Amino acid sequence: MRSLLVLSGGHPYEEGPFAELLAALGDWDITHLIHPEGGEADAAEAIAAADALLFYDMAGYTFANGTVTMRPPSPTFRAAITKRFAAGKGAVALHHALAGWAEWPEWHEWLGGGFLYQPGEWQAEAWPDSGYRHDVAYEAHVIADHPVTRGLPVSFSVTDEVYLCPIDESAIIPLMRAEGFTFTAGNFYSAANAVAGAMFSREGWDHPPGSNCIAWESRTCPAPLVYLQCGDGPATYANPHVRQMLAQALDYTSGGTA
Repeated sequence: MRSLLVLSGGHPYEEGPFAELLAALGDWDITHLIHPEGGEADAAEAIAAADALLFYDMAGYTFANGTVTMRPPSPTFRAAITKRFAAGKGAVALHHALAGWAEWPEWHEWLGGGFLYQPGEWQAEAWPDSGYRHDVAYEAHVIADHPVTRGLPVSFSVTDEVYLCPIDESAIIPLMRAEGFTFTAGNFYSAANAVAGAMFSREGWDHPPGSNCIAWESRTCPAPLVYLQCGDGPATYANPHVRQMLAQALDYTSGGTA
């Protein structure tokens, strides 16, 4: 049986429905480690050994009293991921994993994007904090013939959280786009305002128009690395097309070839 390592933690999610999603992905021997107690401290050996790796974590943050502090991963954790990718063993990053490890620039260069909880820097340029919007109904439109999208309908309905954040489309192979929703600041809320206690606020915030790409493969990672933005909660976990896409992404990235 193939082995699947799942890393989570740093962001809330509904554990029961997420476990049902994992159980529906195929015949995997699953190890689930959670930051900070297990994910970083215990993951290095498991990262090296696992056939497939799924990031559903948002590690490297501490939220308290309306502020956020950030830290990089431990040298051991960073080395384990770097070594895995250098060996050609890939991974899938799901939903809020795009925000994890804000203090590890190489992680976001591999991913091809990053969600910023505070104004910061992306590719040597200043960027505002990123935007979020829950429960957005859109059509997921397949734009590439790829092992991750093969067999999916050309378009299918999704209701999920979406992000407005820097994405470098020159560094990715776009696989799927969200149609029927506009990725501009007026449709999103400020992440920094949310941290400060003002949920669903865009007061004093602006952001450049963003990419509507919601699934892609990295062009910059030395191993197959796929990002899927779908994955905020139970409705998305149960979507059969999302399940198929995630299962195929795990199959593809565990094959060892781009």
